[in-house]
Amino acid sequence: MPDPPQLSVVIPAYNEASRLPATLARIAAFLDGAPRWRPAEIIVVDDGSRDGTAAVGEGFGGRDGIAVRVVRLGTNRGKGAAVRAGLEASRGEWVLISDADLAAPIEDIDLLHAAGVDLAVGSRALRRELISRRQPWARDLMGRGFNLMLRGLGLTSFRDTQCGFKLLRGELARSLGRQLRLDGFAFDVEMLARSRRLGSSIREVPVHWAHVDESRVRALRHSLQMARDVLRLRLWLWLGR
Repeated sequence: MPDPPQLSVVIPAYNEASRLPATLARIAAFLDGAPRWRPAEIIVVDDGSRDGTAAVGEGFGGRDGIAVRVVRLGTNRGKGAAVRAGLEASRGEWVLISDADLAAPIEDIDLLHAAGVDLAVGSRALRRELISRRQPWARDLMGRGFNLMLRGLGLTSFRDTQCGFKLLRGELARSLGRQLRLDGFAFDVEMLARSRRLGSSIREVPVHWAHVDESRVRALRHSLQMARDVLRLRLWLWLGR
């Protein structure tokens, strides 16, 4: 049996056929020039897309020391469900979660790794000068309000839990893949809470970031969904579930 990869890159994807080719090419190019992260695997989790997302992933040719796999979810279940499936399918010593739009550049994986912790959480809030293109005011307001809610519920002390760029030790990633339950965008909060309960070391790390249009986040709809989910999470943690 071949040795497990040094790195698994998990990309949750819903209707991403148009921008996935450029994303995969950029990640593969980075890995080509970064032997410290090879062998590597890129796992595209197709979250019930209605376009050719899965076909794009399956048609992207692997390179020396870089494999590409596609995990298909039969129906659209949400980003949390897609990330969970990717974590469970991963085999790497390290697992990077990255959005399909690469709003945080793949190169910043080295900033996360340098933190030397079990879970490094990319953050847009610690050094806002690293943001080259800011998100619309409504979405920024949503994020700030959500973070205040998390602090009020005692669920985090971090300033940004929702940046889609996180690096985990492989053992922790696969453990979380079996434990996480939230299917929506609040899965990041559950990931941090359950990692903390496992005794994992966690650090918030500033990363570069640029807002990308055509975001899958809908301010009102997803704000209500996330508020509901973090209240459920708070209850689960109180009950020890």
